Amino acid sequence: MVIESKKTEFSTEAGRGKIIPYMLANPHPNRPNYGMISTGGSFMFVKLVNGETPQYALSKMFITLNPGNELYDVLRILKRLTQIALEGIE
Repeated sequence: MVIESKKTEFSTEAGRGKIIPYMLANPHPNRPNYGMISTGGSFMFVKLVNGETPQYALSKMFITLNPGNELYDVLRILKRLTQIALEGIE
């Protein structure tokens, strides 16, 4: 998993331009690669599938500072990504 963190003054768009090249350097190109872009209060997840033409998908933006507080959603996603990573090790 790749994590790109930006100061809150930056948007997650600024992080997206950096995280994709990092993810393309995945030492296991036959497995999907996951990433997270964060500004501290907002989170976006990225999935990259390498192939002849690499393809990536973005999650919705999760905001932890609003009244709906999506922190639990972010933690649930991180827990699932940990499970995926452990499955890949076995």
